[in-house]
Amino acid sequence: MASEHSVGFEPADRLAQDRDSVRRQFWSKLKRVVAHLPFAEDLLAAYYCAFDKQTPRHVQASLLGAIAYFILPFDFVPDVLPVLGFTDDAAVLATAIRIVAGNIKPEHREAARAALKRGIGNEVA
Repeated sequence: MASEHSVGFEPADRLAQDRDSVRRQFWSKLKRVVAHLPFAEDLLAAYYCAFDKQTPRHVQASLLGAIAYFILPFDFVPDVLPVLGFTDDAAVLATAIRIVAGNIKPEHREAARAALKRGIGNEVA
């Protein structure tokens, strides 16, 4: 039974438990949509923080849940809607980042900027 705090997030919660699936699906979706994401750097920094072995487990779990919500093919606001499509993803990610902000280190942000500079958006599948 879902608690009142996780209602509607069960698919993301289940996906977040499978770190390898999150890794694979994250990069695939990011490459498809990065040009439309004003929060791409934050998303990538959260990703690098979530998979950093130095990051505490509870922080990893929070970030993996937010990332899993991003990669799910369905959500509260469909991603195909212009402008509004990623607002729910951004809100979930912003909330997770706000909660664990002190754990996202400068090196996570640097890795995010480097990945964007390498042209992830140019590799659309």
